[in-house]
Formats: sequence, C-alpha cells, structure tokens
Amino acid sequence: MRISSRHFGDTMLWTLHASSGKAAELMQKIGSGQRIQRPSDDPIGAVRLMQLERDASRVAQYQKNIDTLSVRLMQNEAHLDSMLQSVMSARDVLLAASDGSVSAGDLNAMAGPLRSLTDALAQAANAKDGNGRYLFAGTLTDTPPIEFDATAPAGSRYRFAGNIGQQYVAVGDGVTQAANVAVENLERVLNGLDLAAEALADPAVDGSAPATRTMLADALNVLDVDGIDALSGKIATLGAAHNTLALLADNHAAMRVANGQASTLVGELDFAEAIEELNQYTMAVQGTYHAYGKIRQLSLFDVI
Repeated sequence: MRISSRHFGDTMLWTLHASSGKAAELMQKIGSGQRIQRPSDDPIGAVRLMQLERDASRVAQYQKNIDTLSVRLMQNEAHLDSMLQSVMSARDVLLAASDGSVSAGDLNAMAGPLRSLTDALAQAANAKDGNGRYLFAGTLTDTPPIEFDATAPAGSRYRFAGNIGQQYVAVGDGVTQAANVAVENLERVLNGLDLAAEALADPAVDGSAPATRTMLADALNVLDVDGIDALSGKIATLGAAHNTLALLADNHAAMRVANGQASTLVGELDFAEAIEELNQYTMAVQGTYHAYGKIRQLSLFDVI
C-alpha cells in the first residue's frame, strides 16, 4: 500500500503536535507543582480537591468568627469587671453607712461617692462597641440598655430597656456561641443605690433609725444578689466561652493542617515522575523529527 507524501506529512505533524502538547502540559504542571490542572486530568482527584478547598474555606471562616468573637467577649468581660468593681466599692460604702454610730454628717458625705459609683455603673452598662452598638442590650443593639428618668422618684429612675435575646455566631460545624451579654439585673442595683444615696443625702438622716437600717440592708442584699453574684456569674460564663473558643481554634488549626496535607497528597505533582515523562516526550519529539528527516530523503529510485 502506498502512503502519499501529504498523508505521511500530516501524520508526522499530528504526532509532533501531540508530543509537544504533552510536553507543554507537563511543563505547566512542573511550573505550578500541581498534577491536576483541569478536572479531566483526574476527575475523582479534582472532586476531592474541591471538597478539601470548600472545607478549608469553611474552617477559615470559623476561625475568623472566633477571632472576632474573642475580641467582643474580651470587651464584654472588661466592662463587666468594671461594673463589678463599682458594685463592690458601693457595697463597702453601704457597709460603712450601716454602722449605727455614724453621724448624719458622715452619712451625708457618703452620698456623693455612692452617686459617683452609680453613674459609673450606668455608664459601663451603656458601653458601645467600635461600630457604635450597645454591648449589653441583648439583640436591641441600637437601644441603650439602661435608661434614666430624672423626673421619677428615687428608687425607680433606672430602667432596663434592652432584652435578654442572644446573638449567636457560628464557630464550628453545628456549634454556635453567644456574642452578647445582657444586664437585665442591673436596674435593681442602680435603683437600690439611687434610693440609698437619696436617703443618705438627707441632712436629717439617722443611721440608727429602723427605716434607714432596713433600707441599707435591702440595698446591700440587692448588691449581693443582682450585682456581685449576677455579674460574677456572667464573667465566669465568658471565661468558659473563652476556653471553648480556644479549644475550637486549636481544632480548626489542626483541621487546616490536615486539609493541607490531604490536598498535597491529592494534587501535588511527583516531580521525579513528571521529569522522567517529560524527557520521554522530548526524546519522542526529537526522534520524530529525526525519522521524518530521514524518510523525507528516501525515494522510490533508491530501491530500483
């Protein structure tokens, strides 16, 4: 069977094109270090890589959420600790005032520090984050949690205007963490301190009078239950949340390492094998050129 020169030339060109294409593809893989450049290179491996990339993206988002949430919880804890210190200082003042032997003048002098501590407590409760949203108003972040009505009688001027709803943040697969703390108990503390300051400021106050002693005892009880105990409990809850977030962050870090190793195993190129294969294609191209040149020199007259 005779093979025309044109057909032979087309066949040789196709062979050269195929070999050169394979060599170029290998060069691209060697340059990137990845053996899968497109899904057709390894359909199963490509799907696995997509899954690993999706997992890595999800874990990265969880880690970002944890970092942001950790800052928010530290802000909450700092303000709650400030409130706790104010309540404990106010308690010291009330304990001193509860001594029946304290003169009216000394009791009057205690009213000033008590009012200052009350103001500091209300100010800390109405703290905002960097975006101007209230930290302790529950889900009503645009509403100040503690409102003050100067026209109301002492003991009822403060009101909690937030709610106890919680803002949850996803920090893991099926795991959420509350990002906020409400101070719903604080209105009773503030009103108790306000009432005590008003009574102590009265020039005719009598520290040994049953009414005064009862008022001070009630204020101390409110400070202990709705102040110190409630705030300490919230701070302890934040501490537990920090521990949980730290554990999750460690797990996410380990998962990212594992995903990276899996991606390497699935998609990384075997350089030794690729270079050997590239050499084979290069030799094939060179051999094809050499054979094509030799055959082009042949003639039917050479066999007559």
